[in-house]
Parts: sequence; C-alpha cells; structure tokens
Amino acid sequence: MFDNLTDRLSRVIKTLRGEARLTEANLQEALREVRVALLEADVALPVVKEFITRVRENALGQEVIGSLTPGQAAVGVVYRELVALMGGKNDALDLAVQPPAVILLAGLQGSGKTTTAGKLARWLRTELRKKVLLASCDVYRPAAIEQLKTVAAQVEAGFFPSAVGEKPVDIAQRALDFARKHYADVLIVDSAGRLGIDAEMMREIGELHAALKPIETLFIVDSMQGQDAVNTAKAFADALPLTGVILTKLDGDARGGAALSVRQITGKPIKFAGVGEKLTGLEPFYPDRMASRILGMGDVLTLIEDVQKSVDREEAEKLAQKVKSGKGFDLDDFKQQIMQMKKMGGVAALMDKLPGNLAQLAQGAPQMDDKAIRRIEGIINSMTPQERARPELIKASRKRRIAAGAGVTVQEVNRLLNQFEQTQKMMKMMAKGGVAKMMRSMKGMFPGVR
Repeated sequence: MFDNLTDRLSRVIKTLRGEARLTEANLQEALREVRVALLEADVALPVVKEFITRVRENALGQEVIGSLTPGQAAVGVVYRELVALMGGKNDALDLAVQPPAVILLAGLQGSGKTTTAGKLARWLRTELRKKVLLASCDVYRPAAIEQLKTVAAQVEAGFFPSAVGEKPVDIAQRALDFARKHYADVLIVDSAGRLGIDAEMMREIGELHAALKPIETLFIVDSMQGQDAVNTAKAFADALPLTGVILTKLDGDARGGAALSVRQITGKPIKFAGVGEKLTGLEPFYPDRMASRILGMGDVLTLIEDVQKSVDREEAEKLAQKVKSGKGFDLDDFKQQIMQMKKMGGVAALMDKLPGNLAQLAQGAPQMDDKAIRRIEGIINSMTPQERARPELIKASRKRRIAAGAGVTVQEVNRLLNQFEQTQKMMKMMAKGGVAKMMRSMKGMFPGVR
C-alpha cells in the first residue's frame, strides 16, 4: 500500500546527502517533496500541513552528529513524527468490565465490517482465550446475517440468530441477555451499514449504543477509500463516542492516506489493521512498526511474532540440525518449509515486512499463492518416500508418473526439482557460514534478484 510514499520519501532523503547540517535552505526543498508525497498518498490536507510544520520545527538546525548523515537525521525526525501522527503507541482493547464485554462495530456498507467481526472474534479466542458470541443487527441485508453465521462457525465462535423484520435494538438486548446467561466473555455486535452517511443510520447506531453500553465502540474504515474514509470517520466520531478504529484492506493497492489521517481527524487510536481476506488477517496496530514500513525499514518485530506463532519449534530444531550438518535436507523438509510460509501469509507477506534493501534482493521470488502451494504439495505427495529422500533417483519415467499422479506437466515437476536443488545448495552454504555466497545463489533460485 505505501510503496509510492516509501519511494518518494527515499528520494527526499537522498537529496540531503553531503550536507553538514539540516538548514532552512536544504530542508525547504526536502519538505516540499514530503508534502507532495503525502498528498499523493491521499493524506488529508490539514494533517499534511500540521505534519510538515512539526517536522520543520524539529528538524531545523539539528546537528548531524556522529556517523549520521543529514538524510539519516531527517529520517529520524520524519519517523518520530509519523509515529506521533498515527498515535504513538498501540492501544489495546479495554475488556476490564464484568462479562460480557460488549464491542459494537460501526461503519459503512462494504467497509469489511462483517468479516472484521469474525477476524476480531478469532483473535480474541486464540490470543486472549476468550469465549466470544457474535450477533448481527443488520436486518436490511439477509445475506449479512447468513455471512456472520458462516464466519462465526469458521472461527469457532458462538452465534446469536436474528432475522429480517426484527428491530435492531431488540436483537441487541436479547443477544446481551443470551451472552450473560451462557457466560460469554465478549459479545461482538455487527451493526447495519449504509452506502453513505444518513440521519437514519446515525440514529439507529445511537440507539444500539444506548441499549448495549459497549466498553468498545470501534469504527471500521476501508483503507481504500482515501479522503472519503476521513470524512466518514469524522461523521461517525461526531455521532458516537468511539473508542477506536480498525483499518481494513491495508494490504490493498490504495495509497494509504486513511492510515495516516484517521487518527488525527478522529482523535481515536487505531487498534487493529486488517490484512488479506483470510480470517487470520488481523494484526494489532503499532504506529512505530507502521512508520518503519513506510520509511522502507521493514517491520521485523511483527515478522518475528509471525514466525513464533506459525513455526513448529520441534520441526524447526530438526531442520536447524540438518542445516548445521549440511546434509539430510530432503523434499519432505522442503514441503514443510513451504507449508510454514503459507501459514505466515506467503512470500508477499514476508517481503512486506522486510527492510527495503532485503525486500528488493528477493523481490523476484515466485509468489506462493494457495494454488501454487497446493500444486507443490501434490507433486511431492505423488513421490515415494524413497524419491523424497533421494531426489536424484527421479529420472524421466519417474517424472512422468509423478506428473500424472499430481495432475501437472513434467515441466512443473522439473521446475520443482530445480527449486529444491537451489534450496539445498543454499542450505549447504548456510552450514559453511557463506551468507554472501548464499545471497548470490538466490539469483538462480529467484530470477530477477541482483
């Protein structure tokens, strides 16, 4: 999402190289470029003006000390102001109330509200071990109720049934009573959305808020909406006592202005960010990590957390021993690593969190979508245990048999074997400590890497 903004800011930093200190003269041109970059990213104009003013005040006259270049010093100032712009720190959900803690979701139709309800229920269940009940007050779209019922089953959360024709407030009160009687820790209420802001919608959501008295009232905003998202957020913030914001579709190809504007406009913290369509795609929002990604410094902390949650430690230790010894890495291990990468969101999600220079190094990596991963799994599963352990045995006749068994072409079997061979070589280099050699070897494994 922030690729264009990241590129722009990188060019700004380069213009400051070679200067002894940050002065009014060299800073003026740099800030003009930063302003254009933010406006192109669809950041709200009042937010841009305030951001530029703060950067100028904090950067002007700052000495370039130690080994820092003026560009690096400017990065430090821009980074700190970006963090402040997005809220400074992560604000966790406030569930410190006698159960059930009620979370009311508000937002426009199409913002991803119903899917986000499921993602949030899953996150509460897996991360905080909470018993969650989902309820839909969207009585205007029958499909919305059915969708939430399906989502609830997928994330193993409870679902309170409702129907078209019922009053939203009545549904909410009955759901709250049901949650109390069945000892739910959290009740998530999905309210009705509209195609635009109208008085009727605001009145209804206000009545729901009064009836439920939620501990959290979260506004769901589509990151793809740009300036419209900011206007919508302001309207909801004026009508409701919001406690936070959840950004959806943050992995899309929009320009990212909503993420940088919504905190400043509403005065409410961004608590979560939705990434991807899968119900696992919800992350707590950390302003410092997002600022790092915008400036091309990556988000290594989130990457580490993803690895810790996704990787089987016992299997990882076995692989580490094989890497250390430089032998024994076979096709079963190769399949295991691809499946682990799938759990972490695939190559694209991995690269998105790497610092810019490392991400560029591996940007030619093949995109391992679900279809490609299933194909690789099918090819390896069509091999005998002996063939997986000793791929050198796989000659022409065996390749034809494996291809037929997996429903692919012989060329795809060859491609997999070549990828495995390159990975095997990389493992051997890692065992010998040859990281530089390993990086060079990636040219063969991932075409396009320089």
